[in-house]
Amino acid sequence: MPVPPQAPATVLADIEWRLPRHARSAGRARTLLREQAGSWHLPDALSETAELLLSELATNAYRHAKVPGREICVRATLTTDRLRISVTDASSTPPVLRNPATDEECGRGLALLSVLSDAWGAELRACGIGKTVWFELNREPQP
Repeated sequence: MPVPPQAPATVLADIEWRLPRHARSAGRARTLLREQAGSWHLPDALSETAELLLSELATNAYRHAKVPGREICVRATLTTDRLRISVTDASSTPPVLRNPATDEECGRGLALLSVLSDAWGAELRACGIGKTVWFELNREPQP
């Protein structure tokens, strides 16, 4: 079950990338985030987890938001205490946490999100077209 976000801390940086709804966009999103995380001097473990989870969300946006000509929007926001990544697509269908069979090759993205993120959720866009799925990772491990 998604955890509601905490009150935001001071925003240090906010960046957005618009990518085509294409299979290669998940890899491009990972590369862009890796480069940005390096410029933000984030710890490797935090960056690697963020890349994995972003890859899952970007892949879901490509596979499930089948609206021709639409983009996938990725946003990375760094605050004093956390990294928030969001992926917006043109589908209004909310994500569903599945329990795939052991022999299934897909369907584990939201399970990874539930286990590896400190908070995550999804919301419909205010304009009525599409949704945003997001996750947050604490910059420092919480006791």
